[in-house]
Amino acid sequence: MLASLFKFRGGVKPASHKDESTRAPIVRAPLPARLVVPLRQSAGGTPLPLVKAGQKVLKGERIGAPEGSFSAAIHAPTSGTVLSIEHRMLPHPSGLSAPCVVIEPDGEERWIERVPANYAAESPDALRDLLRDSGIVGLGGATFPSHLKLKPGASGRIGNLIVNGAECEPWITCDDLLMRERAGDIVRGIAILRHIASAERVLIGIEDNKPQAIAAMRAATARSEGIEVVPVPTRYPAGGEKQLIRVLTGIEIPYGRIGPEFGVQCFNVGTAWSVHRAVELGEPLVSRIVTLTGNVERPGNFEVLIGTPIDDLLALVGPKGDTDRYVMGGPMMGFTLPRTDLPVTKAANCILAASPALFPPPGQEMPCIRCGACTRACPAELQPHELYWFSRAKNFGKAQEYHIFDCIECGCCAYVCPSNIRLVDYYRFAKTSMRALEREKNASDAARLRFEFRNFRTEREQKEKAERLAAKTAAARQAIAGGEKPAAAAPSPAAAEQTPALPHLDEAKKALIAAAVERARAQKEGVQPKNTDNLAPEKQAEIREIEARRAKVREIAKTPPEEPV
Repeated sequence: MLASLFKFRGGVKPASHKDESTRAPIVRAPLPARLVVPLRQSAGGTPLPLVKAGQKVLKGERIGAPEGSFSAAIHAPTSGTVLSIEHRMLPHPSGLSAPCVVIEPDGEERWIERVPANYAAESPDALRDLLRDSGIVGLGGATFPSHLKLKPGASGRIGNLIVNGAECEPWITCDDLLMRERAGDIVRGIAILRHIASAERVLIGIEDNKPQAIAAMRAATARSEGIEVVPVPTRYPAGGEKQLIRVLTGIEIPYGRIGPEFGVQCFNVGTAWSVHRAVELGEPLVSRIVTLTGNVERPGNFEVLIGTPIDDLLALVGPKGDTDRYVMGGPMMGFTLPRTDLPVTKAANCILAASPALFPPPGQEMPCIRCGACTRACPAELQPHELYWFSRAKNFGKAQEYHIFDCIECGCCAYVCPSNIRLVDYYRFAKTSMRALEREKNASDAARLRFEFRNFRTEREQKEKAERLAAKTAAARQAIAGGEKPAAAAPSPAAAEQTPALPHLDEAKKALIAAAVERARAQKEGVQPKNTDNLAPEKQAEIREIEARRAKVREIAKTPPEEPV
């Protein structure tokens, strides 16, 4: 049954520039002197390192364990020695660094023991775990962990499986060459994905400017039931996941919803190829196909180990002298690399050398004239000029009200803007700001909850303490009223003066201590000596003389005074 095609609004038709890098078959890139393997190469958590400096590793050995379910494992791309685990800059628009495992290859390419699996005999849950442990992520650029995309939605199954071979971005041809040369392996991977998802129908969407890839995939699927290769019109961004699903099935997935909720899911052809190698060959994801093109002498596609420095790849294709920058990805959605010593990651589908002749610098930005060209070109059916005004004015509430998060940042609006406004940059600024504000709000809410709980805990402890004191007082009063001795009464003075027990001392020490206690008691009870006792005879005579004078004075004081004359 031939699939009916649907249309999506908007889109543009830039020059494809596909022929430059499709004149030669895929070439395996040589082994570099160093491999820098970032531990974070997918959406979700950062895998935890499993190796340490100085450790020998084999090709395919796990060097990073997935952090929770929202992550995928990382493996050594070749055999060698781990030199260090350190932070290195990543090829990412943020320019941030992340922990990386630096490996010195030994040149032997010794694999771990590869254990193929019979997918037909395995349960979907076991296969999803195998994909997670094999580091399988989406190779279309998003690098979302594939095992999560294969979880059924509320319906319990994914009825329609979409395989993305559109590759609509100009210059990029890695998927095209992969379909031409390895269509059989891709179809075997599709069969595994179909088994896990329990999909009844598989649609492989390929842009109609790739006739060789369409022919190869049709030949590979000729004997497969329920799999159909569907050429789709060449119009950027037909390779966008939501756009391709809409073109092939008519299903429109809104922002914040996922495909399984609508019984559909989409995978890149490169992902299907890596799934076949992981399940049927026992090889984790340690390499990918990368297009090297643009302002270079020998453009082409190369199978590259993850972690290979981009400088090593550029040496294979010979950048021309007027190259002024390098872009990872395509010219529409890619980003300029800050340096070229960064490693290849699972998201790196293309390295594009740019020059002023190939990519003239954009003209000076001018005021928006509200021509509506951006609105007509938007494939997400948004109003880009309104989003531009709201983003520029930092009116994030209105921007969200106009569904800014539905924007896929395809760049169609900026491509057709006659005022040369870099619209996508404004949208990215607004999205980043809103996400930052949301993080701050969440942190503030969490702090407020902690403060309120602290107050609650303090009040509870004070209340419990008061209740215990009241209960103890009541018990004491009840005991006194009943003529009983309080349980916690203080010891009597006589008991306090008793000689304490000395269970651990020998008899001699006990006798000495008892004698000392007895002397202290006798001294306390004895007559205290006066300060006139035991005086010298001279001092006693002086005291007697003083006492005599005092007696004479007392006698004189008793005589009545004489009457005045």
